[in-house]
Amino acid sequence: MSFKEELQKKTQKIEELLGQYLPKEEGFQRTVLEAMNYSVTAGGKRLRPMLMQETYRMFGGGGKVIEPFMVAIEMIHTYSLVHDDLPAMDNDEYRRGRKTTHAVYGEAFGILAGDALLNFAFETAAGAFDMELSERTARAMQILAGKAGIYGMIGGQVVDVESEGQAVSKDKLDFIYRLKTSALIESSMMIGAVLAGASREEIDKIRKVAEDVGVAFQIQDDILDVTSTLEVLGKPINSDDKNHKTTYVTLEGLEKAREDVEQISRRALETLDSLEYQNPFLNDLITMLMTREK
Repeated sequence: MSFKEELQKKTQKIEELLGQYLPKEEGFQRTVLEAMNYSVTAGGKRLRPMLMQETYRMFGGGGKVIEPFMVAIEMIHTYSLVHDDLPAMDNDEYRRGRKTTHAVYGEAFGILAGDALLNFAFETAAGAFDMELSERTARAMQILAGKAGIYGMIGGQVVDVESEGQAVSKDKLDFIYRLKTSALIESSMMIGAVLAGASREEIDKIRKVAEDVGVAFQIQDDILDVTSTLEVLGKPINSDDKNHKTTYVTLEGLEKAREDVEQISRRALETLDSLEYQNPFLNDLITMLMTREK
């Protein structure tokens, strides 16, 4: 089976898993449930749950305790996109080739759907305690909460919003990328390692791999924002320029951005290869993500 075929098969399995956990669209609060499900089923690479599952498998994990965390991380990622698209933030009307949540349901339900997805993510992850009440599941929940919060993704988002229209230093841009993008990828891979019983040293190496993956992923996103098209990318191009945002490309130039993606990607794969455990698909997945065209 080729990597592309294997990727499609694994993505489909994750889609099916998400479908098992999404709320039924019923009751007086039905509208927000519809908006939540619209947001989650909009498609996407399902990168974070896949990285979590493949890291779990790499360290020998084979149970179902990973599944609530896989769903939760995708819900957290989705809520962040729903809020990111709002008029007060990036004010985007398209994501993944279709109308954004607030464009379909209105701004109020864009806010509420994001809030609901974040809360439901933790309700879902807490279901892992019914399967296994252990130090591992408790640590996984701590990582999930911490990396999504003020010292993780939200912290990065805050600095990103505050920096709009301002000259941003390389240090501050690196900080934004490490928190806004890398934090959830770190969460994904660290949770996979923790639940599979990896050592502290191994978990730290995985964190470093994930940080590099996140930073390279975001730089590649910046590159695509100026080199791709709406049809290929599935969302508006030049949106960073429209919102007066400093990006890696505007700061370092396109050529340097491409060189740094390659260097950071190579470092991530070298760190991954230094581990005793191997997962060839995970290596291929990371390579694909950092050289993608959409």
